Amino acid sequence: MNDKITSVYAGLDVAKASLQLHLQSKAYDLPNTIAGQAQLIRRLPAFPGVHVICEATGGYERAGVAALHAAAIPVSVLNPARVRQFARASGKLAKTDPIDAAMLTAFGQAFTPAPTPPRTATELKLAALVTRRAQLLELRVAEAQRADPCADLDLRKLFNSWLVQMGKQITKVEALIEALLQAQAPLASQVQRLDDITGVMVLATMPELGTLNRRQAAALAGLCPYNRDSGQWTGKRCITGGRAEVRRALYMAALSASQNNHLLKPFYDRLIAAGKPAKVALTAVMRKLIILMNQLLKNPNFSLAH
Repeated sequence: MNDKITSVYAGLDVAKASLQLHLQSKAYDLPNTIAGQAQLIRRLPAFPGVHVICEATGGYERAGVAALHAAAIPVSVLNPARVRQFARASGKLAKTDPIDAAMLTAFGQAFTPAPTPPRTATELKLAALVTRRAQLLELRVAEAQRADPCADLDLRKLFNSWLVQMGKQITKVEALIEALLQAQAPLASQVQRLDDITGVMVLATMPELGTLNRRQAAALAGLCPYNRDSGQWTGKRCITGGRAEVRRALYMAALSASQNNHLLKPFYDRLIAAGKPAKVALTAVMRKLIILMNQLLKNPNFSLAH
């Protein structure tokens, strides 16, 4: 006798103001508020083995996902591009909230995705701080580029004042990150393990690090090369998908490692000597970096000293 409960997939399309639930061929329109999230939780336990499928929507999904985790209801947060490709492959070109919710249910039934593990309040705060730091750094570069050709003295003063203010904001955010790390011993220990090869950004944007195998780590960072072959034609393998914010952090670390790291510089030099383009060799260094980082957190006895 098989006692395993078959999952009942429920698609949840999340918008700023609404939660569109598709469950057992029925649609429910709920507000994306505390009250609406409570209604969502009340509807789901009536179905044993229910598993919610939703998309990452720039943060609007976080409160609902946290409520589902608190109620011990499995939920998978998916990349919207993957779900959209699934919809097109299924011949569903129209896009409305009810259609999207139904498509999320169908995606769950077709691919049975693993539940997304809950993130602690500390992990969420660290991710928010790291994201804000990256935004400010990007904005400062853009504003400095705009200021450079500016010949008007009054405008240059405004640019300079604004750049100084952004510098102060970046310093404050970095101080908040440092304070958070000092207050959280386990997190600080993980960061210390990674300091030899990169900073805290990767850990903040990829909390699964240390629980993955080599291919999973590379794929989640978007650094796993995929074949592009058809018949007798052999195309160039290329990377795709994954988390862009992780790749941005790894790119700067790989630039430095390819010139200075005792393990990765020889690896980079061998690829260049074999005729690989610099961009391909650098991407390979990024992939090796994320695999090494994952191994560092997965195995306390692993060391980069050799």
